[in-house]
Amino acid sequence: MKKLSLEKVYQPADVENRWYEKWVSDNLFRADSSSRKKPYSIVIPPPNITGSLHLGHALDNTIQDILIRGKKMMGFEALWIPGTDHAGIATQNKVEKQLASEKLTRYDLGREEFVKRVWKWKDEYGSTIIMQLKRLGVSCDWTRERFTLDEVCSRAVREAFVRLYQKGLIYKGQRLINWCPRCLTALSDLEVEHEEKASKLYYLRYNAPEGSQGVVIATTRPETILADTAVCVHPEDERYHALAGKEVVLPLVGRKLPVISDRAVDPAFGTGALKITPAHDPVDFEVGQAHGLPLIVVINEKGIMNEEAGGAYEGLDRFRCREKILEDLEGGGFIEKIEDYTHSVGHCYRCHTVIEPYLSWQWFVKMKELAAPAIEAEKQGRVRFIPEKYSAIYRYWMENIRDWCISRQLWWGHRIPVWTCSDCSHRDAFLSDPVECPSCHGHRLEQETDVLDTWFSSGLWPLSTMGWPQETDDLKFFYPTNVLVTARDIIFLWVARMIMMGLEFRGEVPFRDVYIHATILGKDRRRMSKSLGTGVDPLELIDKYGTDATRFGLIYMTSQGQDIVYTDERIQMSRNFANKIWNAARFCLSHYPESLPSKKPGDFSLSLADRWILSRMNKVVASAGEAFEGYSFDAISMMLYDFFWDDFCDWYIEIVKPLLNEGAAEIERERIVTIFDYVFSRFLRLLHPLMPFITEELWSLFPGREGSISCASWPDADGALIDEGAEKNITMLFDAVRGIRSLRSDVALPPRKKTVIYLHTDSGECARLFDAERALIENLGVLEKLVIVDAREKLPGKAVTTIVDVHQIVLPGEEIDDIAKQIERMEKEAEKVGRDLEGVRRKLANEAFVKNAPEHVVDAEKAREALAMGQREKLMERLAMLKALA
Repeated sequence: MKKLSLEKVYQPADVENRWYEKWVSDNLFRADSSSRKKPYSIVIPPPNITGSLHLGHALDNTIQDILIRGKKMMGFEALWIPGTDHAGIATQNKVEKQLASEKLTRYDLGREEFVKRVWKWKDEYGSTIIMQLKRLGVSCDWTRERFTLDEVCSRAVREAFVRLYQKGLIYKGQRLINWCPRCLTALSDLEVEHEEKASKLYYLRYNAPEGSQGVVIATTRPETILADTAVCVHPEDERYHALAGKEVVLPLVGRKLPVISDRAVDPAFGTGALKITPAHDPVDFEVGQAHGLPLIVVINEKGIMNEEAGGAYEGLDRFRCREKILEDLEGGGFIEKIEDYTHSVGHCYRCHTVIEPYLSWQWFVKMKELAAPAIEAEKQGRVRFIPEKYSAIYRYWMENIRDWCISRQLWWGHRIPVWTCSDCSHRDAFLSDPVECPSCHGHRLEQETDVLDTWFSSGLWPLSTMGWPQETDDLKFFYPTNVLVTARDIIFLWVARMIMMGLEFRGEVPFRDVYIHATILGKDRRRMSKSLGTGVDPLELIDKYGTDATRFGLIYMTSQGQDIVYTDERIQMSRNFANKIWNAARFCLSHYPESLPSKKPGDFSLSLADRWILSRMNKVVASAGEAFEGYSFDAISMMLYDFFWDDFCDWYIEIVKPLLNEGAAEIERERIVTIFDYVFSRFLRLLHPLMPFITEELWSLFPGREGSISCASWPDADGALIDEGAEKNITMLFDAVRGIRSLRSDVALPPRKKTVIYLHTDSGECARLFDAERALIENLGVLEKLVIVDAREKLPGKAVTTIVDVHQIVLPGEEIDDIAKQIERMEKEAEKVGRDLEGVRRKLANEAFVKNAPEHVVDAEKAREALAMGQREKLMERLAMLKALA
C-alpha cells in the first residue's frame, strides 16, 4: 500500500462541493419505506420561499442533520423530508412590489394572471434558500421535496378544510379581527408583533345630557370616539354607582350613550370609566356582544376614516384624524388632561404597519374541540417538549385558546373551497370544484375570494408531506415522525396546530418529541436583525471558515434551554479544530505501514498510555451516545473537542512520537498505528453528524474504509477496554508533567533546554509509578533526567519548587539562567498585574457602574479581578523563591 501524503492545510472549499454532489448522486439521503429497519423521520420546518438562510436556520437545520445522520449510523431507516412554504403575505408583497416597478397593480392583471405571475416568481427565486441549505450539508431526501402549494399538499389542505367544515368546526362570522391596512388582510393574534411605544393618554369629558358633569374617560385612540356606543364602569366601583344605568353625551357627535356595568373594566386604568367602541377594540367587541350594543365602523380597510366618521373627518388617515379630533376636542373644552403613556402597540409581522382592529366577515376554526385531545396527548407524555419548561407554556396557551381566523384577503394561497349558489343561497365546501348546486341544481356558483392562512397548510405539514389523505407507504411507515426541531416563537403558530391536526385527521400525534433550540442573540443580547445590522450571514461564515466549522461552532455554543450570544470566536475555534484533525490525520497516516493493520489493540502488550487512550475513547463513545439521545449536542461537541485535542493530540501523540522513529521496533510501530486506527475510526464516526465533510474526506483516505462514512455503523463502547486504573495513573503522571512545565515557564527556561528535575514524594506507590514511566515524564517535561527522591531524603541546595497533589517538584537553582534578569522580568510583570487589578477594583468600587452596567459586564469585571489576584499571588510566590536563590 502506498503511503498517503495529505496537503498541509485543510481546504474545506475543495472538499465540500465534491462530497455533497456525490452524496446526492449516490442517493445516500434517500429513505426506503419498505425497509426492514426501524423508521426514524423528521419533517423540516419549511422555510418561506421568500427567505434566505440566517443563523437561526443554520442552527435549526444543523441539529436536524445531526439527528438524521446519527440515527442512520445507528441502524435506523432515517428520512428527512424537505420543503418550502408558499408564505402568502410575504410572497404576494414581493410580486406586488415587482409590479409596482412596472407601474402595475395586481388588479391590472386580474386574479388568474397575477397568480401565474407569482408562480413564475417562485420558479425563478423560490429555491434560493434550498440551495443555501444544501451548502450547509443537510442530508434531506430531495426526492421527496414538498411545497405547501404543490398538488400533494393542496389535496391535503382541501380534504382537511372540507372535513372540518362538515363537522361544523369551520364557520364564517362577523368578528373583530387584526387587520393590516397595508397588506389588506386579516392576521391572527400570533401574527401580530407587539412593541412598547411612547404615546399619550387622553382624558376626555363626556357630559351628562342636561349639561351637568358626566364622566371622564381615558383613551389612547381618540379618533375612535366617533364609533363609541357606550361608557362602561366596573359594577363594584363605588365612584360610579350613581352613574350606572344613566346616559352621557358623546363629545363632538352629540349621540347619547348608555352607561353600563361590566367586569371587563379595569378600575385602576385611567379614571376607571371605559369608552366602548365595539367595532374598533377587541375587549370592547366582547363587551358589546354581551350587552347588545350596536357596531359602528368609522375606519375602513385602508386605515382611512369612512362616511360614518362624518364629513369633517371622512377621507382622513386614521393618525391624521387623531390630530384633527384632538384639535376639535380642545376647541370644545372636552380635554381634561393629557399624560405621557407607554403601551404595547401591535404591528403586522410582515410589513410592520400598525394593525387595526377591524370588523369583518371572516372564516374561523372552532379550536376548543381540537385543543382538548392535544392537551391530553401532552399530559399523557405522547408528546414531549425538550426542554420540559415549554410543556407548561404550551398547555397554558392551549387551555385558553381562541377561535382561529383562517381567511386572508390575498390572491396567493389556497383559495377557500366554499361555493355559494346565487340562485338559492346554498353554501357548502367541496373536495372538487362543483359544476352545479347540490340543492337547486343551478349553475351560478361563486367561490369565496379569500385564501387560507398560510399556517393552515403548515399545520398539515407532517401529514401532507407523506401524501395524506392517501394511505401512502410513507405515511404507514414513517408517521408519526420522531422529533420536531424548531424555535420557541412558533410553538403556537405551528407546533400546537400540527398536534391538533395530526390527532384530528390521523388519530395520532405528528411527532413524539418537540426539541426547542436556543435563540441566537447579537452582542447586544437582543434577537439578531438584518435591518438593525446585527445579523450574521451563515453563508459568509461558510465561505470564510468552512461548513464544518460553522456547524460545529454553532452547536458548541448552544446549550439546552438557554439563549446564546453569538461570537465569531467559536467559529474560529472550530476552524482551528478542523485543521487540528487534518494535521493529526496527516501525522498518523504518514506512519501507516505498506500493508494495512490487521490486528486489534488486544493483540498487543499495551503500555499504560495505550490503555489510557483506549479507555478514554470508549468512555467518550458511551457518553456521546447518551448525550445524543438526550439532545445534548453541545455536550457531544465539547467532549469530542476535548478528547481529540487534549487527550489524543496533546498527550497521546506526543507520548508515542519518540517511539515512531526510524530505529523503533516494528512491533512497537504496528501497535501504535493499530491504536491510531482504532481511535480515528471511532472518533470520525462520532464526529460525522456534526462535521460531515472533513470526516467523509478523511474516512476515504484512511486505508480499509469502504463506502461513505454516513453508512458506517455508530460505534459501540467496549467496556473491556475501559480501564479506571490506567486513567488514575495517567492523571497522576500528567499532573506531574503539568507541574514541571509550569515551573519551567515561571522561570522562563528555553522550551528546548533539558534540565534535571527532582520529584520529592512520600508515596511508595507514586514513586514506583513515576520510576516505571520515567521516559514518559522526561519526554513530555523536556528533562535531561528525572530524579525521584524519597520524602526522607534532603532536597538539593537552593531551588524553586511547586506542589502537585502530595508531591513536590524541585528545579535546582543552577538550572536557571541569569536569575537577576528573571527577577527583573517577574517584578515588571507583577507591577503590571497590580495596575490592572487596581483599575478593576476602582471600577467595581464605582456604585454607578455596578448599578447601571449590564449584569454580564459586571460579572466579567469580577472575573478579571479574581484572575488578576491569582496571577499576582503566584508571581509574588515565585519572586520570593528566585530572590532566595540570588
